[in-house]
Amino acid sequence: MASRLRRADRAPVSDSEDSNSRGEEEGWSDAGEDDGDEEETTEVISLLDDRVFPDVMSMLAHCREKHSFDFLGIRQRLQLDFHGCVKLVNFIRQRVHEGLPVTEDLSWSDIDHEQYLRPVLDDDAVILGLFDLPELQPAGASGSGGDDNNSAVLVDDLLKRNAELQEELARTKAQFDSYRVAVQQTLDERWGDVDQAEAEAASSRKGKEVKKEDDSKYYWESYAGNDIHETMLKDTVRTDAYRDFIYNNKHLFAGKTVLDIGCGTGILSMFCARAGAAKVFAVDASAIITKAQENIFHNGLSHIITCVHGRIEEITLPGGVEQVDIIVSEWMGYCLLFEAMLPSVLWARDRYLRAGGLLEPSHANLWLAPVADPEYVADNIHFWRDVYGFDMRAMQSGIYDDARVLQWASSLPPFPSSTSSTTTTTTTTTTSSTPPSSRPDDGSHTIVGPPCAFKLLDLYTVNTPDLSFTAPFASAPLARDADPLDGFLVWFDIFFAPARDADTRRQVDLAATAGAWARADPQNRVAFTTGPYGKETHWKQGLLLCKPEKARPSAEEDGSEEKKTAIRKKGGEIKGEITFAVPEDHKRGLSLQVTWDGSKKQTWALR
Repeated sequence: MASRLRRADRAPVSDSEDSNSRGEEEGWSDAGEDDGDEEETTEVISLLDDRVFPDVMSMLAHCREKHSFDFLGIRQRLQLDFHGCVKLVNFIRQRVHEGLPVTEDLSWSDIDHEQYLRPVLDDDAVILGLFDLPELQPAGASGSGGDDNNSAVLVDDLLKRNAELQEELARTKAQFDSYRVAVQQTLDERWGDVDQAEAEAASSRKGKEVKKEDDSKYYWESYAGNDIHETMLKDTVRTDAYRDFIYNNKHLFAGKTVLDIGCGTGILSMFCARAGAAKVFAVDASAIITKAQENIFHNGLSHIITCVHGRIEEITLPGGVEQVDIIVSEWMGYCLLFEAMLPSVLWARDRYLRAGGLLEPSHANLWLAPVADPEYVADNIHFWRDVYGFDMRAMQSGIYDDARVLQWASSLPPFPSSTSSTTTTTTTTTTSSTPPSSRPDDGSHTIVGPPCAFKLLDLYTVNTPDLSFTAPFASAPLARDADPLDGFLVWFDIFFAPARDADTRRQVDLAATAGAWARADPQNRVAFTTGPYGKETHWKQGLLLCKPEKARPSAEEDGSEEKKTAIRKKGGEIKGEITFAVPEDHKRGLSLQVTWDGSKKQTWALR
């Protein structure tokens, strides 16, 4: 998936949108975060009179008590899904508008008309509030004649719980205000007494375990807005690959139950529904799930797709579903494993995927290539030594500690055996296959050695501990002299295999390239690369910039008549090991370490 390291410029928004308001992008649940001190309140108009309420549950309780009309009881009796509830709301509104009586002895035939999908009341807050209704109980779960009592008790319990939570919130706010005053008084009294303050802080920490902030909180929040999803949807390499695999293999999805993990806007779920899936569960822990529900409703797919808000490890699939036939997910991050979403997909695989079920994408492999680009170093590193005549070397502090995410500017690859062109059944980007020996060595190749695949993930067999690893690599022969070596470029290829049998899975090996593998069976296979020789994706590549090597003495300096020669000569080899690990203090981050030339070692953080 996309990450929050960098953001593309936002596309122009419509007149109805406020480009400076992030609250609007985060769904209805965050609508109160407006500019200024005014707080928006939702006005829920009663179904049966002109009373206005702050929420749907209060309004439904009023209808039951004052008009003897139990909306939840009718919903339970008729087993109405979201679509059915919309029809019921608009049926009631229409009857009241026409001055006709509304009674509880309704049947499905009374409301089962397409006209009741059109709102009678514009921006009806009752319809928006249907998402907050208690979960529908399976038919026959309650005893005969107990529906009225059960729904009444349920409403009363919810109202009581709401009052308790309001009181608890008020007490917590009062306690926080008192705490803030006490802290301020302490600071005022001891201003400047640093030693004493530090001693007291250390004493207070003794014997207490400091609770770490949930690393995932920022992650879910980062996917609540529109920008990141717009970036991903406009990545045609990514989105076309999923669409092409699903649509060109409709026979695999027809009549099946599908689980979409990290559904975002719901695009993959809707692909699956259009391909003939009988049921799709769209799961996401971000607030974007509310917009996914709207997207699915507006495209007439609510009867197939059910949205579930929460982490896949913590939710229960509705209807008591224990197994699914297919899992789809777009879990990939920068350098493949950044953001650590893959462990959730593997957990769902072990928990929900039936024996013989499909997991798409099915494979991924990681690639590395050495790079040498003096112009890039001059523009991004040496730049700080002379900024309009000022030395800003302080800005270089830590400049080699972080991995950089960028699209590497590369000419046509001089390595035909390792080209990873983007290939789906509808899109092919080809690259030159001229052998290195017949191409001019003009010194312009910034990727100085052949890309090397160093890790293959078979998603059917890989487990979470396998995602932290050390793997060897070797890049040879070098296309030109590489002295100095400026860094390493890391990217990944993704494969969608149409079957999970052993023979099909073996066809995706460590050194498989997206282009060659997909072209072998263009009717069924889909694959794509995020490498520098393919079409740019939002993942780009990860650049591991090496710290500068110490200068070696020239022939004059060491008294030798032999001319200085490059350590890494054309035709030579660069080899070593690369390690992927998860930092202890950032479980969704990534730590990459490379050792090369026997003794050189460096670590980069991706965060």
